[in-house]
Amino acid sequence: MKNEFAKHEREIIDKYQAKGYTGNYKVDQNSLLDLDTKINYLPQNVKIVAEHRFEGMSNPSDMSILYVLETSDGSKGTVLANYSPSSNLETAEFFKQIPKENYLKDNTKAH
Repeated sequence: MKNEFAKHEREIIDKYQAKGYTGNYKVDQNSLLDLDTKINYLPQNVKIVAEHRFEGMSNPSDMSILYVLETSDGSKGTVLANYSPSSNLETAEFFKQIPKENYLKDNTKAH
Protein backbone atom coordinates (compact mmCIF):
# COMPACT_ATOMS: atom_id res chain seq x y z
CA MET A 1 0.00 0.00 0.00
CA LYS A 2 2.79 2.44 0.81
CA ASN A 3 4.02 2.03 -2.78
CA GLU A 4 0.66 3.19 -4.21
CA PHE A 5 0.80 6.20 -1.89
CA ALA A 6 4.24 7.21 -3.21
CA LYS A 7 3.13 6.58 -6.79
CA HIS A 8 0.24 9.01 -6.39
CA GLU A 9 2.54 11.73 -4.99
CA ARG A 10 4.93 11.21 -7.91
CA GLU A 11 2.09 11.65 -10.42
CA ILE A 12 1.14 15.02 -8.92
CA ILE A 13 4.79 16.16 -8.89
CA ASP A 14 5.18 15.09 -12.53
CA LYS A 15 2.13 17.16 -13.54
CA TYR A 16 3.63 20.29 -11.97
CA GLN A 17 7.06 19.62 -13.46
CA ALA A 18 5.42 19.49 -16.91
CA LYS A 19 4.08 23.00 -16.14
CA GLY A 20 7.58 24.31 -15.37
CA TYR A 21 7.76 23.71 -11.62
CA THR A 22 11.10 21.94 -11.86
CA GLY A 23 13.03 23.40 -8.92
CA ASN A 24 13.84 21.21 -5.93
CA TYR A 25 14.12 22.75 -2.49
CA LYS A 26 14.63 21.89 1.13
CA VAL A 27 14.36 23.91 4.31
CA ASP A 28 17.76 24.58 5.86
CA GLN A 29 18.52 26.95 8.74
CA ASN A 30 15.19 28.83 8.54
CA SER A 31 15.37 29.42 4.79
CA LEU A 32 14.35 27.60 1.64
CA LEU A 33 17.40 26.29 -0.21
CA ASP A 34 17.28 25.71 -3.97
CA LEU A 35 19.23 22.47 -4.30
CA ASP A 36 20.50 23.33 -7.80
CA THR A 37 21.45 27.01 -7.54
CA LYS A 38 22.17 26.99 -3.77
CA ILE A 39 20.15 30.24 -3.42
CA ASN A 40 18.39 30.69 -0.07
CA TYR A 41 14.93 32.27 0.23
CA LEU A 42 13.33 33.78 3.31
CA PRO A 43 9.65 33.05 4.02
CA GLN A 44 8.52 36.43 2.67
CA ASN A 45 10.22 35.60 -0.67
CA VAL A 46 8.14 32.45 -1.22
CA LYS A 47 4.63 32.26 -2.69
CA ILE A 48 2.60 29.07 -2.29
CA VAL A 49 0.79 28.28 -5.54
CA ALA A 50 -0.82 25.04 -4.32
CA GLU A 51 -0.76 22.48 -1.53
CA HIS A 52 -1.61 18.82 -1.89
CA ARG A 53 -2.11 16.77 1.27
CA PHE A 54 -1.63 13.01 1.27
CA GLU A 55 -2.68 10.55 3.98
CA GLY A 56 -0.85 7.27 4.48
CA MET A 57 -2.75 4.25 3.20
CA SER A 58 -1.84 1.99 6.10
CA ASN A 59 -1.60 4.71 8.75
CA PRO A 60 -3.61 7.94 8.32
CA SER A 61 -1.33 9.73 10.79
CA ASP A 62 1.48 9.39 8.22
CA MET A 63 0.78 12.53 6.25
CA SER A 64 2.74 14.50 3.71
CA ILE A 65 2.17 17.85 2.03
CA LEU A 66 3.39 18.78 -1.41
CA TYR A 67 4.00 22.53 -1.62
CA VAL A 68 4.04 23.99 -5.13
CA LEU A 69 5.81 27.33 -4.98
CA GLU A 70 7.34 30.30 -6.73
CA THR A 71 10.12 32.49 -5.37
CA SER A 72 10.63 36.24 -5.61
CA ASP A 73 13.20 35.80 -8.41
CA GLY A 74 10.91 33.60 -10.54
CA SER A 75 12.15 30.15 -9.57
CA LYS A 76 9.36 27.55 -9.51
CA GLY A 77 9.30 24.11 -7.94
CA THR A 78 8.07 21.81 -5.21
CA VAL A 79 8.78 20.68 -1.65
CA LEU A 80 7.42 17.41 -0.30
CA ALA A 81 7.18 17.64 3.49
CA ASN A 82 6.48 14.71 5.79
CA TYR A 83 4.09 15.47 8.64
CA SER A 84 4.13 12.66 11.17
CA PRO A 85 5.30 12.28 14.76
CA SER A 86 8.86 11.87 13.46
CA SER A 87 8.79 14.72 10.91
CA ASN A 88 11.23 17.60 10.58
CA LEU A 89 9.83 20.49 12.63
CA GLU A 90 12.10 23.01 10.89
CA THR A 91 10.19 22.53 7.63
CA ALA A 92 6.81 23.00 9.33
CA GLU A 93 8.03 26.15 11.07
CA PHE A 94 9.34 27.64 7.83
CA PHE A 95 6.02 27.19 6.04
CA LYS A 96 4.16 28.70 9.03
CA GLN A 97 6.31 31.83 8.63
CA ILE A 98 5.28 32.45 5.01
CA PRO A 99 2.95 35.47 5.06
CA LYS A 100 -0.74 34.65 4.54
CA GLU A 101 -0.89 36.99 1.53
CA ASN A 102 1.71 34.76 -0.18
CA TYR A 103 -0.78 31.86 -0.28
CA LEU A 104 -3.13 31.73 -3.23
CA LYS A 105 -6.75 31.25 -2.20
CA ASP A 106 -8.37 27.81 -2.37
CA ASN A 107 -5.09 26.05 -3.09
CA THR A 108 -5.34 23.04 -0.77
CA LYS A 109 -6.34 19.64 -2.12
CA ALA A 110 -6.51 16.36 -0.21
CA HIS A 111 -5.61 13.03 -1.82
